[in-house]
Amino acid sequence: MPFPYIGGGSERRRTADIIRGAEIKMPKSGRREFLRSGWLSLAGLGVLSRAESSGRAAPETAALPAHESPPPFKLGMVTYELAKDWDIETIIKNCEATGFEGVELRTTHRHGVEPSISKERRAEVRKRFEDSRVRLVSLGSTCEYEAPDPAVVEQNVEETRRFCELAHDLGCMGVKVRPNGFPPNSDHDKILEQIGRALARCGDAASDLGIEIWLEVHGPETQVPANIRRIMDVCNHPSVGICWNSNDTDVVDGQVKPSFNLLKSWLRSCHINELWRTLSPWGSVPGRPPEHGTPGFPDYGRPYPWRELFTLFRSVGYNRYTFAEIPASPEPIRLMRYYRALWEYHAA
Repeated sequence: MPFPYIGGGSERRRTADIIRGAEIKMPKSGRREFLRSGWLSLAGLGVLSRAESSGRAAPETAALPAHESPPPFKLGMVTYELAKDWDIETIIKNCEATGFEGVELRTTHRHGVEPSISKERRAEVRKRFEDSRVRLVSLGSTCEYEAPDPAVVEQNVEETRRFCELAHDLGCMGVKVRPNGFPPNSDHDKILEQIGRALARCGDAASDLGIEIWLEVHGPETQVPANIRRIMDVCNHPSVGICWNSNDTDVVDGQVKPSFNLLKSWLRSCHINELWRTLSPWGSVPGRPPEHGTPGFPDYGRPYPWRELFTLFRSVGYNRYTFAEIPASPEPIRLMRYYRALWEYHAA
């Protein structure tokens, strides 16, 4: 059998000598197994040897080796938009088939789980999830509190309270809310304070029901981590946390750690998106253009360091869910299986 390619001529001869020397000492019964494992190990060393001899820096991911244990956090999904047209039975069936362990039901989708449903229907939905391998973790509302009209803010606070009641009846952990940008010509500092004060009121309603409020890192400019930090400092409520949203604005000089450090004390949930938008192990790919969006999703203008993010999650003991928030597909099961494989790669 020919030797696998491992570097240049001198490296190849040296490797051959090592293997032949080892074969002399290896009993015949173990020779085949030794060679089988040896090719894999030496081929891996050859990749490293070629990188060193070329003078190129080691890839950035080399600083983040694979962990020996599975991650404490789990993979789930937001029904936006992959499952927007699925009923409850289809959501559970598809998640069980692909290893997605939790769900956030986003409002207005076909599942029909809204504050208007009856107590009987709430009990049915709760039992269906409890009888499955999929946890109904949270409800994704579109409640927001930046409007200049106090009456509109009040309506959203009341709607949040109704979602908390629904979440309690369904056995959920939390209700997702959001900022959605600054009103035109507004004082940004005052708007951030207004959102924080409204959130504190929502936190009171949630606390009474044993539910949490999760503020999504969302909206033009409001999604900037420093602005979310200001909101949370004003809110200062133990039942209110953040839902990390994996935005381009998280990334500073190729890293998410500075943004993560601003918000990690409030981390309660996480939305993830396109796991392919990352640097390869060899660095950036020349000529790869920014991806321009599916309607309802942002344009992704830069790679996202998923492995760094998931390593940071491990460092703070985050043991909840990372919810895939991705566009719909004509082949959802196939997509979900690929997605889970990529998630496992980045989370390793």
